[in-house]
Amino acid sequence: MRDGGGEAFSSAFEMIATPSLFGLLGWFIDSQMGLFPLFTLVLAGLVLVYEVWKLYTHYSASMDAELEARRATYSQGAA
Repeated sequence: MRDGGGEAFSSAFEMIATPSLFGLLGWFIDSQMGLFPLFTLVLAGLVLVYEVWKLYTHYSASMDAELEARRATYSQGAA
């Protein structure tokens, strides 16, 4: 139970902190170039999309592994 809580906390932290850091980097680039917040939005958006994709693929792989583990125990019990 505690391991799942730690995983959830670290995933939530990554979903907030990483796009924020890249957004700050984009804001710095925009301020140096005198642009509309183009780089801020692009960098933060790309990193957010990547984080969601990474979370989804990790979750799918974890669920597939758990399903296979349960199927293995069902076949052992039937034998």
